Amino acid sequence: MSDLSLPSADWFDAETTTFGDRVTGAREAAGLSQSDLSKRLGVKVKTIRAWENDQAEPRANKLSMLAGILGVSMMWLLSGRGEGLDSPEVIEGIDEDMEKLLLDIRQMRQEQTALAERMGRLEKRLRMALSGGA
Repeated sequence: MSDLSLPSADWFDAETTTFGDRVTGAREAAGLSQSDLSKRLGVKVKTIRAWENDQAEPRANKLSMLAGILGVSMMWLLSGRGEGLDSPEVIEGIDEDMEKLLLDIRQMRQEQTALAERMGRLEKRLRMALSGGA
């Protein structure tokens, strides 16, 4: 692990978070439960849960409503760029071991994203080779 410092303003950037992470973070920052948000959007709680777990994404009309309710831009929700959340406050008295665990999880997420992108490129090359397009 390279850096054990606390996350800075890039905590919710595209390299460290997913769409679901940003939805969850913005919902919590807005003080809404999944149930509250589902009622305001007119969707089921399981839909919110699927978005937050990166199992689905909202259609454009719901994405627009979601961004408005949460006070962030649609671009930030989708990509981590644009008007979004400030970095979270440091938790007072957090145990050093817990901090290290959180940072390990963050690093693993970054590595997982990089591996998924690499796998996607390899899969594309394989498909092209199999179709005779190599």
